[in-house]
Amino acid sequence: MHPIVGVWSLIDWRRVAADGKVAHPFGEKPVGLLAYMPDGQMMVQMLASDRAPIDSPDPVGGRVDDRAQAYSTCLAYFGTYTVVGDTIEHYIKASLYPNWSGKTAARGMVIERGTLILRTDPAVINGVSIVNEMSWRRVSGASASHHNKTGNT
Repeated sequence: MHPIVGVWSLIDWRRVAADGKVAHPFGEKPVGLLAYMPDGQMMVQMLASDRAPIDSPDPVGGRVDDRAQAYSTCLAYFGTYTVVGDTIEHYIKASLYPNWSGKTAARGMVIERGTLILRTDPAVINGVSIVNEMSWRRVSGASASHHNKTGNT
């Protein structure tokens, strides 16, 4: 089994510009999980840790601007993956950002001292060349025994 298999907790998401400037799209303490299953399935969810609540009991309700802000502080997708050398390819079945659905996203990959670092190829965003760098720490002890007392997940 490849060492990538397992559940990883987000440490940081850095957006590094060609001039060396660093931004943190979801702030300096984002939260998230990345899961690689042995059968080739994967899923990821990254969020800002300080997201404002939406004033509605309906998870798809609320004011349009509140929902837009919530959308802007969350990134999620799922699909399958393949490891090719020091690159991992995510075949995205569906994504919160619809432009990624049905696409492949390649990430440079390295595991250093228990930290998984994924890097995108450079991309031009708002006229600036950037590389996204996501750092993850393996979640230890994740198992079925962590379900709640009713057996639900």
